[in-house]
Amino acid sequence: MAKKNTKRKLVGLVSDLSGHRTYYTTKNTQNTTEKISLKKYDPVARQHATYTETKKSLGRNEVKARKG
Repeated sequence: MAKKNTKRKLVGLVSDLSGHRTYYTTKNTQNTTEKISLKKYDPVARQHATYTETKKSLGRNEVKARKG
């Protein structure tokens, strides 16, 4: 089985119009350090909008800091 390339990270794209995270893509974090910004169709707003990069996770699986 082939080794998975660990340099490519999964990132979410969030719409500037509606704020929904509709699209996900992979990005080479070693070559592209700046945030991705793409124009894509926003199905919630029903028009094309600019999507900017955010973290992939929705906050459900993130480890929270312990108190104390």
